[in-house]
Amino acid sequence: MSSCQNHKHCIDDALESAHRICIDRKLRLTALREQVLRLIWQNHQPLGAYDLLDMLASESSRRVAPPTVYRALEFLLDVGLIHRINSLNAYIGCPSPSTEHPSYFLICTQCKTASECNSSNLSLHIESLGKEQGFMIQKQWLEVMGLCQECQECQEDNKKSKQKENNENPSSEIKPS
Repeated sequence: MSSCQNHKHCIDDALESAHRICIDRKLRLTALREQVLRLIWQNHQPLGAYDLLDMLASESSRRVAPPTVYRALEFLLDVGLIHRINSLNAYIGCPSPSTEHPSYFLICTQCKTASECNSSNLSLHIESLGKEQGFMIQKQWLEVMGLCQECQECQEDNKKSKQKENNENPSSEIKPS
């Protein structure tokens, strides 16, 4: 679902933003935190903590314990460099970490890709709904499930193939004896 064709560019931008934000806020971006952020940005796929553990293990001879990865994820979340996709129990990079914003995600139920969307209209509408109900909104995030363009096209191709197959091999009719 991501339109990015050059993941190295995305990774470099994310790491540059992370360094700048950490310097500005006097925070420490450790080698492990940077490595986790790089892995999350590597292919625009939401990754779970144990996926990250496996990837870290394959990249290094040193064993990383689950709590260490969770601490790195917590840091990256707190700083706003990544988002948590609750429905997938996974994490994805934030394309605009320097500004606080509501998180809206389109998540493909088939291939599990996710993309972040920003909509000031949607944010305003949700704020308005909250006010109408006397509800003070503290944080907004929305996860919309569906099929990405690629999976829709694949599904359509599969349908066409089955129709063609059925037309070429019609089932034999049962004739009464």
